[in-house]
Order: sequence, then structure tokens, then C-alpha cells
Amino acid sequence: MDPRAQNTLGGSTSPYLRQHAGNPVHWQQWGPEATEWARERDVPILLSIGYSACHWCHVMAHESFEDEAVASLMNEHFVCVKVDREERPDLDAVYMNATVAMTGQGGWPMTCFLTPDGAPFYCGTYYPSEPRGGMPSFTQLLSAIADTWRDRRGDVDDAAASVVAELRRGAGGIPEGEVRVDAALLDAAAAAVLRDEDADRGGFGGAPKFPPSALMEGLLRTYERSGDDDVLGVVGRTASAMARGGIYDQLGGGFARYSVDAAWVVPHFEKMLYDNAQLLRVYAHLGRRTGADLAVRVTEETVEFLLRDLRTDNGSFASALDADTEGVEGLTYVWTPGQLVEVLGPEDGEWAARVFAVTADGTFEAGTSVLQLPRDPDDWDRRRRIRGTLLAQRATRPQPGRDDKVVTAWNGLTITALAEAGAGLGRPEWVAAAAECARAVLGLHVVDGRLRRASLGTSVGESAGVLEDYACLATGLLALYQATGDNEWLTHARALLDRALIHFADDERPGSWFDTADDAETLVTRPRDPVDGATPSGASCLVEALVTAAAVADADASGRYASAAAESLDRVALLLERAPRSAGHWLAVAEASVRGPIQVAVATDGDSVLLREARRLAPGGAVVVGGAPDSSPLLADRPLVGGASAAYVCRGFVCDRPVSTIEDLGAALSR
Repeated sequence: MDPRAQNTLGGSTSPYLRQHAGNPVHWQQWGPEATEWARERDVPILLSIGYSACHWCHVMAHESFEDEAVASLMNEHFVCVKVDREERPDLDAVYMNATVAMTGQGGWPMTCFLTPDGAPFYCGTYYPSEPRGGMPSFTQLLSAIADTWRDRRGDVDDAAASVVAELRRGAGGIPEGEVRVDAALLDAAAAAVLRDEDADRGGFGGAPKFPPSALMEGLLRTYERSGDDDVLGVVGRTASAMARGGIYDQLGGGFARYSVDAAWVVPHFEKMLYDNAQLLRVYAHLGRRTGADLAVRVTEETVEFLLRDLRTDNGSFASALDADTEGVEGLTYVWTPGQLVEVLGPEDGEWAARVFAVTADGTFEAGTSVLQLPRDPDDWDRRRRIRGTLLAQRATRPQPGRDDKVVTAWNGLTITALAEAGAGLGRPEWVAAAAECARAVLGLHVVDGRLRRASLGTSVGESAGVLEDYACLATGLLALYQATGDNEWLTHARALLDRALIHFADDERPGSWFDTADDAETLVTRPRDPVDGATPSGASCLVEALVTAAAVADADASGRYASAAAESLDRVALLLERAPRSAGHWLAVAEASVRGPIQVAVATDGDSVLLREARRLAPGGAVVVGGAPDSSPLLADRPLVGGASAAYVCRGFVCDRPVSTIEDLGAALSR
């Protein structure tokens, strides 16, 4: 037997791949060894892409990949390659585009059949172990693909060539248009989004319903510029509906990935770091802007969740909590009225059932309910006491697995959220947590000046960082710089941005960016996707960092960053005009850019109430820096006034007179 005929996933840094290390399938990791073996054997590559918190990935693994007979068929006819989409987003992007092109839809697990050169010729998602609902069984599919490869190779080659040509046609990025980013375009984009609101239930669209995290941040910034209460109303209704629904963990804090229904009642129970980082940023922003108790409470509880359940030993953050517990969705989280009475006693148990909408019929499965908070309780102290008791009891139940993989981009989002929330709401311990995370990621993920995508424990993975890794981490470091005044963070952020400008720019299309570096592994097409999805696009995150860095860097670098940001915003105007719901983060970045961005430099000789208030009052996307006069470019030639702290408010290249009182600062920021 060929010594390569074995499962090689045990040494991976991906928890998802390690979950499959015991499969009888001879899984290989993606790389030249696997493709060369496929060429030698003259067999296709069976590429399976998923992630550790994916429910249907677990189902397909249990039904097929753990079955000896199915594994034998896979091993005989294919070189089988397993990929963690979170560790290799470039591969996921290329083959997801192929899957959507072939089937009209995508998702995970993703199942693709490739030539040894990596060209896809047949793609799909989940395949059942038995024929179901018009779908073939997985074994039927395997046999059909093997027969076609053996008997109709010309058809395979033609299909692969056609798919690759289509992928390359679609990889050109956004074409240049005539529109430009200005206040009128942003008002029109917001108005188009508002027309799509589900006014009765909050959010947008029907089931399944995903948190519109980046879009909410963009709309908040639109409201801050325009003062349009209708825009704020959409954000407030969506934030309230999610926070009161089952998608929000009423006991432990934090949000599930999406709701399976349109009313936010029943979650898909996995909790992703990237969702909670983005939503933390939104709720903290909403809380400091409106003072709404709900927004502030959700901010605090979400930070509690992140620090308690996702923080790793070195202070960085793990990727996710699993959707399943011991193979059962919701096992950790759901309750019956009887269970509440058993834990709390009759009086508190019945009260909790009313408050958390736990009914005899149940809102989930088998008479169980997901906890909600349809309305505020009549006694918040009682709710806090009961929440603590139930959370402690829940901790004795079986718990979902945790994907301990540390992803650079998602930790960057978390650093941003913690730093902004801590600075804006006066919680320095949150800023300290962001700084600890940043040190951990920089210390482990920067190798020879370049970023790696992910790590596990003390081992950094081999996968190169992609555009979103550089961009999100740079944005987080810039947020830390503003929250602390420590120039260390600005230095690191600028180093990342300078690398990104060199390696990810499309020199033939100024303002357009590739998602992989110019010296990264060559795939059938070089991926790029400027559209914001569950996470912001790498391009929109990069432009956010460039806009901020341009305001705080020295003159030479500032001009370079500002020029790159302006070219990108000119190109993306077409997306904001035609598909604003798919450009939520672009909306946020464009709002900051249109306003200057607003820059607040607070000259101070120590702890400053004026600086704290500047951080609380400044709109989203504003740049706030405090410190001694001349201690940074933004504070150059900006002295104290009358021996007291002074705030200098500028918009682009136009500055107001310095102010020394909170009232005058508020007035300056509201203009």
C-alpha cells in the first residue's frame, strides 16, 4: 500500500480538521503533495470544506465519513482533501463561487470534485447517506463521478474549463462608475435599506434571519450625520428585537449565528466570534449614542461572554462555540417550565417562565423553550439573581465544543470592539483586554514581517494571512492607539497597512483589492470579493484602516493612505448605489470619510474629563486622540489653553477653534 494512503489530519492546527483525524477516509490537507498524488493516481480530488461549528458538517461526517464502506469508496476513487474554511478563506471563496455557479446556492459542508490541477467540474453541498428529496445518496454520487472520470474524461475536461473560465470572468471586481461617494449617495443608500425593513419583527428579510451587524453600524453613522430619526428607528428596532429574542443568550450573553425563524425566536445555536465582535461594536455605539439601558446591558453581557467563554490562555479569542452539544442542538440552552421550578422553586420558577417566555408547549423541540425577554421585567434585581442561578445550573449541563483556533481577522474585529466600547463607555478593563489580545496576536501571528491566518495554542498555522487579516488587525490596532495614546499600536498598524498596499493592490484597477497576496499560492483564480457579508469584506476593512491612519500618520504617509482610500471609495460607489444592503461596512466607512473624518485632538497634561467626553460624544468613525501637546502628528502645534486641556475638532482640512468645556465640545461635534 502507498504510505500516503492514510489520514493525515492529526497534525493540523485546525480543530475542524482534527475532528476528522479518526475518520477511515484517507484525508489529506490541501497542498502540493495531495495534488501530485492525484496526478500520479490519475484520479479526481474530492474536496470537502466546512468548519467546526457547522451542524450539517457534523451530520455528513457521522453519516458518511465515519462509515467504513463509504470511506472505502472515497479512498479507492479519489484523493480526499479536507479544508477548514476559516483557516483557508481563499480556497473557500474560489470553490464556493464554483458551487453557486453550478447549483445556484452554496453552503457548508461544501463538496467539490476537482481535476488534479484544482479545476472544479462538479460541486454541491451536503449529500445524505440515503436518497432523499430528489437528492442522490453520497455513495451514488461518488460512483457516478468515478464512472464519468473513467469513461467520459472529455466531458470532465470541458466542464472544468467552462467553470474556470466563468470564475475568471467574475473575478474582475467592481467596474468603475460615474457616481461618487457623497452625502446624497449615502442618504439614498440608507433610504433604500429602510424600505427593506421588517418593521414588525426587526431586521431585514425572512427566515433564516441573520444579524445585519455591519449595516447597523453604517446606519448609526448615517443617523449621526443626517439626524434622520427614521434611520435611528430601524437600528433601534432591530437591536431590540435581537436582544429580546432567542438569538441572544439571555443567561450567558452573546449572540448565536442566526435565527431559523423570522422573529429571532429559535437560534442556530453556534456562537461565532466574528458575530459577537461586530454586534458588540454596534450595541456599544448605540448605548453611548442614545443611553438606552438595553443597549448598554447587552454590551456588558456580550463582553462578559467573550471574556468568559471565548478567551484563550494568552488573551486572544477562540473562533466559535459549536452548534451542537453531544450531537444535539440546543441541549445546553433550552428549558421547560418544570426545569425552572426545579432549579428556582415554585414562585421564582413561575415568574421566570413568564419573564423568559417559557411555555408548556415550548418554542423549540420536545416541549422545550429558548429563553427570550419579550418585555422588561417588573423587578430587575430579581431577574439578575435568577439569571445568575440559572447560568450556574446551566454550567452543570453538557457544554458545546469550542473551536480554539485563533483567527487573525476575527481577533482584529474583537480588538476594535473592545477598545471602542471600553473607551466610549468608560471601561478601561475592556481596553486592557483588547491590548492583551493584540499583543498575543502580534507575538504569534507575525512571522518574518508577514501575517499568518490562524494559530492553535502556541502553534501558528502555515496559512498566509489574507487581506481581511491585515485590514481588521490594523483597524483594531488603530482603535487601541486612540483608546490608549500608545504610539506602539500606531507603529504596528502602519506596518500592516504598508504591507497590504504592496501585496494586495490591483495595479491595473486602482482602488480594487485582491483577497490574497501577490506571492500567495496560485489557485485557479485569484479571489477577491468587495461585497460585505457575514463579515465585512477585506477591502472595506482595509479602507476603514486607511481612512483612520490618514488622520493620525505623518504627512507623507497620510497622503498615501488617503489617496488609496479615496480611489477605493470612488470604485465602491456603484455597490452603495445598487446593492446597499450588501455594503453595510462600506456605508460605515463612507460615512466616516464624507465627514472628514472628524478628528478630535485633545491636548492634555494628564487624566482628562474632556478626553473621556470626546470619546463618548464623537460619532462613529471619528478619530479621537489625546495626549501631551506635540506627542503625535494629530497633536502637533496644539497646546493647552490657559493651562487646561483643550479639544481641537477638525473635519478634513478645516478646524474649529479649540474648546475647553464639555458643552462647547458637544456643540462642535454636533455641527
